Amino acid sequence: MSLCLDGARVMVFGGTGSLGGPLVRRLLDLKPRALIVFSRDEKKQVDMRRCYCNHPELGFVIGDVRDRSRVHEALRGVDIAINAAALKQVPICEEAPTEALLTNVIGVINIRQEALAAGVDTVLSISTDKAVKPVNVMGMTKAIGERVLLTPTPIGCTTRFLCVRYGNVLGSRGSVVPLFCKCVAEGRPLPITDTSMTRFIVTLDEAVDSILAAISGGQSGEVWVRHSPAVRIVDLGQAIAFGLLNGRSYPMTEVGIRAGEKVHEILVSAEEMRHTRVDGKHLRIRADYANSDRRVGFTEYTSRTERKLSESQILALLRAEGWLSPGSLPATDQIALA
Repeated sequence: MSLCLDGARVMVFGGTGSLGGPLVRRLLDLKPRALIVFSRDEKKQVDMRRCYCNHPELGFVIGDVRDRSRVHEALRGVDIAINAAALKQVPICEEAPTEALLTNVIGVINIRQEALAAGVDTVLSISTDKAVKPVNVMGMTKAIGERVLLTPTPIGCTTRFLCVRYGNVLGSRGSVVPLFCKCVAEGRPLPITDTSMTRFIVTLDEAVDSILAAISGGQSGEVWVRHSPAVRIVDLGQAIAFGLLNGRSYPMTEVGIRAGEKVHEILVSAEEMRHTRVDGKHLRIRADYANSDRRVGFTEYTSRTERKLSESQILALLRAEGWLSPGSLPATDQIALA
């Protein structure tokens, strides 16, 4: 199902984040009447302005989703709102749970309430596998954010509320890929939290694909989950070292699981599977809890049991995404643990 934005005004909250660049580029290709980037990062907005200087339809708003009055102002006249604003680093959220609550929950409340008041047609928020059976503050706040956004709307309300949930975005800020690349470049051992740890992965383009697919075909109250491969973190590290060093072996050191970390992630719980159906590349968790659809074929969608990419497959993916090419190492301010 294709998405047409001709004549639409689109707003992206958190649009200068690592997902923002690919998302803004793809949205501009769909020819909206206006595309507004809302974020609190002045420097990144300046950089994006320069990058897209030939797009008069692209506008910018400095603000924070925590500030309801600013969200109110920004959403006037908007047709589609995409929320990519979040505190996503597990250790930071563990250290500052109130800050995570303010952005990941209060921010979503503000967007929902002001979208209803402004008569926005569609609101989509980006979630994470950590919101399923959460064990850390980041996951807990994202889980509550999902529930808040997808609260049934009043009778007569036409605004659609949707979520897209996926695992680690390959190479984004916060991904382990930039960290491993930097370690190899500096000759430091790769820090492995647990040798059995697994994670779901998607590329930036696949993440954007899911956002656009949900906006195009989603029903209000749904969570969309992309079918994604899983990787063993050890295999990911080995593939990065192999690709950067032309096959030489590379040392790793096990540093232990950090506070709030899982060994394996879950994208759809067993409870959610009772009202989930397959739609092409996606699983759609339906708002109608009364109906059951057991055609999915498994009881829980977890990285523990999902097929794992081999080192050679990971290597091919990293090369295709440009992580093993000259100049692929990230800037220092982009380095963080997954």
